[in-house]
Amino acid sequence: MDNLTRILAIDDEKIALKNLEHVLRKEGYQVRTTTNGQRALSILREEAFHVVLTDLRMERVDGMQILKRCKELYPDTEVIMITGYATIETAIEATKSGAYHYLTKPFKLDEVRKVVKEAAEKVRLKEENRELRKSLEKVRAATKVVTQSPRMLRLLDMARDTAASDCNILITGESGTGKELIARYIHECSRRSGGPFLALNCGAFPEELLANELFGHEKGAYTGAMNAKLGLVEMANRGTLFLDEITEMSTTMQVKLLRVLQEKEYLRLGGTSPVKVDVRFLAASNRDLSRTISEGTFRQDLYYRLNVVQIHLPTLAERKEDIPLLSRYFMDKYSEMQGKSLDGLSKEALEILKLYSYPGNVRELENIMERGVALTKGNVVDVNDLPDDLKLLAVKTFRKSEGKIDSLEDQEKRYISWVLAECDGNKTKAAQRLGIDRVSLWRKLKKYGLDN
Repeated sequence: MDNLTRILAIDDEKIALKNLEHVLRKEGYQVRTTTNGQRALSILREEAFHVVLTDLRMERVDGMQILKRCKELYPDTEVIMITGYATIETAIEATKSGAYHYLTKPFKLDEVRKVVKEAAEKVRLKEENRELRKSLEKVRAATKVVTQSPRMLRLLDMARDTAASDCNILITGESGTGKELIARYIHECSRRSGGPFLALNCGAFPEELLANELFGHEKGAYTGAMNAKLGLVEMANRGTLFLDEITEMSTTMQVKLLRVLQEKEYLRLGGTSPVKVDVRFLAASNRDLSRTISEGTFRQDLYYRLNVVQIHLPTLAERKEDIPLLSRYFMDKYSEMQGKSLDGLSKEALEILKLYSYPGNVRELENIMERGVALTKGNVVDVNDLPDDLKLLAVKTFRKSEGKIDSLEDQEKRYISWVLAECDGNKTKAAQRLGIDRVSLWRKLKKYGLDN
């Protein structure tokens, strides 16, 4: 934050002010100075600062007046008082009026650097928390679990009950089943709902970057670390941190995470003082954790720490009764976003959607409906607005074979085989076409004996 931190320094002793300005500019701060208290009030009316350093005793307008006016205009600004006439009474009065710190002349430059840095860091945290709260309000408005499935309704009851306990929760289920949505739901039902909710995909970063994202670093911790950086663990303090795809985390990182869960503290990269945190951890995976433990890629002790309560989300194929409801929800969502007014889905389109097996689960249905809303030229989403793969599947798999209708598994097996053939056996492309990740595709290929 240093090169973005704006500081106003006020002192009627010109030499002292010049020295102060030199030290602060050398630290990389943006500094404005004045020797006049009346002028300082005018500057504050025109411009906001992160930190204000002011001499206490000045003619006409003194430091206490500046402190009180600054707090009226900018409550988050931190004010540091400087004086050569320090008494316990003035220190108490300044602190009660909202001063961050009290420096006595002649002050040590190292002390000035330290106090200003800490004050600037405090202001930065306030700004970040304000932005997090804004994001949280958006999340609250957007978070809605759409279901009429008895199985899902029981899971939501369980999520609400466990939300109040503040224990760690492990959410499992295939990709696209809504694990992050349930995590947000748990957060909003908990006593931490007023705090931040942050999410991180552990599989999206190599080990070094993941450590930096989670724990942050101190200034100068490595080449190029020009400023200190807060990690997500610290930013989620008094809130919830959701770790998606937790099994993708390296065993080294798992040890570090385990320490945070056990000790409620950690070290920033390059740091020497432990950072205390109060964070609730929610973790998710689409893999079989017992298998990863037996393979030695996931620590059993971490598993027990995270898996105080486990919530397993069903696939969309296991909650078919939600397909009409979800289809309508996504249609309304994207109709509003695209400025369209649609009456609904045609009966034929809805029948195809109800019969499809959804290897990509709810996320795939959402993608299908977004596409349908974008393509339709009428006032309903019709069969012609569905993806070609889905229309072909409707023709290929929903005919009777030897007097009976194929099972969902048979349909899914043939569909995956067909998509693989269309992608010339390229599993990455096939997973993208199916709307799932490679791990989920690999598991399905193994299930149906198609992995070779």
